Amino acid sequence: MGDAGGMVAPGCAMTPFLRKILGMNWVLVLVMYGLLIFGVLMIESAARHLPGGGESYAAAQKNWILVGSVAYFAAAFVDYRWIKWLGIPFYVVSLVLMIMAMQQDDSVHRLSIGGFSFQPAQLGVCSGILLIAWLIQDLPKLHRWFGLPFARIGVIGILAVVPFLIVMKMGDMGSALVWIPVIIVALLIGGAPFRYLSFMTFIGAGMIPLLYFVALPLVSERGPERIDLWLRMMQGREVDITDEGYGPHYVTMAVGKAGWKGAGLNATAERGSLHDKKFISWSTAHNDYIFAVIAEELGFRGSLLLLSAFALLLIQGLFIAFYSRDLTGRMIVCLVVALFFAHIFESIGMCVLLMPITGIPLPLVSYSGTFVVICMFLLGLVQSVWIHRNPKVELAAKPAL
Repeated sequence: MGDAGGMVAPGCAMTPFLRKILGMNWVLVLVMYGLLIFGVLMIESAARHLPGGGESYAAAQKNWILVGSVAYFAAAFVDYRWIKWLGIPFYVVSLVLMIMAMQQDDSVHRLSIGGFSFQPAQLGVCSGILLIAWLIQDLPKLHRWFGLPFARIGVIGILAVVPFLIVMKMGDMGSALVWIPVIIVALLIGGAPFRYLSFMTFIGAGMIPLLYFVALPLVSERGPERIDLWLRMMQGREVDITDEGYGPHYVTMAVGKAGWKGAGLNATAERGSLHDKKFISWSTAHNDYIFAVIAEELGFRGSLLLLSAFALLLIQGLFIAFYSRDLTGRMIVCLVVALFFAHIFESIGMCVLLMPITGIPLPLVSYSGTFVVICMFLLGLVQSVWIHRNPKVELAAKPAL
């Protein structure tokens, strides 16, 4: 039994590794794996009509979860202050891969290397989070000028705008939009004065027409069309549901008609399933439109349970950020929470006409290959911030000489 001074009797001392395991935020772990298991179940249902059946897609997702689990626990048990040094090489490599993906003729912007396909746009966001969190804390140590508000805003702006423009040029508007809340949170946590934020907000609001009518058509062909379609549907104007309005119309119909209980898991056309009738795109039902399948089959109660789980996950993130030992840890956690919130809001919002159709996966739930690994790695970083929040923990775990 340990005394008041923290000494541990011989034979009773815990190893640092065991101390880290026992010190994990188990609510975060359980909620994450609960969402992953729920996602596998819904992927099997959403992809049941595709070649190979839903079982093959569910099995593939399980394999990605195994890979993601390795990434999660590796990131969790290694001090994030060491992982942050991956920021620069990770960021440079992700930019190179995104530029390479621009040269590929692939509708979902995948890059194939050695028979392995992945979407580098997600790597850009992940590496940007690491690099921003590191530089905002450590650059002022090089020179006091880097601690000035203009310098912090400039660093965040440059690191975020470069991948943002590349992703927009790739035509992936959904992956580009997630940068906006990440940048906003980075500015807030990075200590940008309120007067600077207010000025940038007014300037940004004034530039919206220029960005929409001039800049957006240059970097995205379908972006203006999707936003225009969304605005017309929000205003109740007529749209052609056999052509441009087909997807958003039937996806929102599937969500709206589900009721409290829904049509049931693996619902058939006889039970009124729009998914089974092919009104929800079968090619993307298991990733981009998976919330529409969830809402239709499990109803409002299933959707509410899913949203509650996501809310608990994000709240745990904010809780961990509060106890972070330094600015880097706090920045990492808050930017990960902002990224997850952006994905959740976009993915669910486009299924209920809160957002235009952007084609973005629902974290931990959608069939998304490398994205689920990246999500688990980022949550591992959040767990690392929690485990290493107290610098005395590892010292206390060392045996006395």
